[in-house]
Amino acid sequence: MKLSQIAWRYHVPEGDLKEFVKRNDISYKGFLDIDIDDDYDFDDLIRVFKEDCAEREELRKAKERAAAEKKQAEERENAEKNAAMAQMLITSGFSFDGYRITKYSGYISGDDVIEIPRGREGIFATATNVGDALSASLVKIRRQALKELKEAAYDLGCNAVIGVDFDYITLEPETVNASGGTLYLPYVFCVTANGNAVIIEKE
Repeated sequence: MKLSQIAWRYHVPEGDLKEFVKRNDISYKGFLDIDIDDDYDFDDLIRVFKEDCAEREELRKAKERAAAEKKQAEERENAEKNAAMAQMLITSGFSFDGYRITKYSGYISGDDVIEIPRGREGIFATATNVGDALSASLVKIRRQALKELKEAAYDLGCNAVIGVDFDYITLEPETVNASGGTLYLPYVFCVTANGNAVIIEKE
């Protein structure tokens, strides 16, 4: 009997039934239009097929529940982390008024980098105002460096950073262009926030 006829008779999806037959090595003839021997117990075939569908559906739902639970756990972790980082104290000094340091966890750092184009080559070349471009980006990259610094402290289980300072690096990379001349690549500005991760408690 044709698989399409079996699916129609038992009111089951033909595509799912076809995949089930192939997956379970059930003897059949044909490729696109599958034909199963008429002596086969079709009632038993459909019973096992429906059980398999139920198991696969339960497995799919279990995976969805696990994924939802994982997402909720990650969201809770992120919320806790964001709350802790918002309350984290940082200072360029080495103490906080009203607090005492209970643990030093070591030197940490946070980095950020930005590229600023120098302008186009050729007769229509335009120079970049590096000072204005850097000033516009400096606040952003410093904040990002501080954010990474806080994250490094959080990962160590700390709630404060002392002795914070910044290091700045300017790079002017260049290479050889197709004609053998010098190709000036974008300026690269790096900022690093440094400090010592500590745990503090109110006195």
